[in-house]
Amino acid sequence: MGIETNLRQVRDRIAAAAARAGRDPESVLLVAVTKNVPPDRINEAIRAGAPAIGENRVQEAESKWPEILAGPERHMVGSLQRNKAGKAVELFDRIQSIDSVRLAEAVSRRAEAAGRKIPVLVEVNVSGEESKAGVDPEGVRGLLDGIAGLPGILPDGLMTIGPLTGDAERIRAAFRSLRRLFDALRSDPVGGIAMRHLSMGMSEDFEIAVEEGATMVRVGTAIFGERP
Repeated sequence: MGIETNLRQVRDRIAAAAARAGRDPESVLLVAVTKNVPPDRINEAIRAGAPAIGENRVQEAESKWPEILAGPERHMVGSLQRNKAGKAVELFDRIQSIDSVRLAEAVSRRAEAAGRKIPVLVEVNVSGEESKAGVDPEGVRGLLDGIAGLPGILPDGLMTIGPLTGDAERIRAAFRSLRRLFDALRSDPVGGIAMRHLSMGMSEDFEIAVEEGATMVRVGTAIFGERP
């Protein structure tokens, strides 16, 4: 099947999952993840209506963006090194992977110098897997306290990668845990930070994520197929 068909099917699956949870499907932003996808195929997804695209690496975005059609939001969804903060600020509309105060400070400095205030999400390691980036759930309030008021960033939500398992209930429990933390931070904010976005769910588990309250899902393989 082609990218347009795949994109439509993913949207239909998002809508069905939202309906099961009594949610408006328009409350969920689909981020088409373009890791290892060539520009012509990314542009095909954009022409088919992809509202946002996400890239994992600054270097890959830098090489591909000149050939990419304008329109969709551009999200940094992979781990970000501090020495790439300036380039990330140039390339992206949102950074989803803030996991330390030092990284947030680096992004803020570069954004302020560029006259920008870039929206960011705090990446949380809810599964506790050592292979994953992100702050422990117990450290989220401290991290938010450390970045509240930084002039070049706008923290407005949380992001996570689900457990690497085929156990749907374990995945659901992880997403539900982050949703509870998200709700707690909405009702008892840190440093005036308003929680608006919850980014969780990828090709294997985005329907569970939508059922558990995700406002953004990051889907690559289900749209573009298997990649190297």
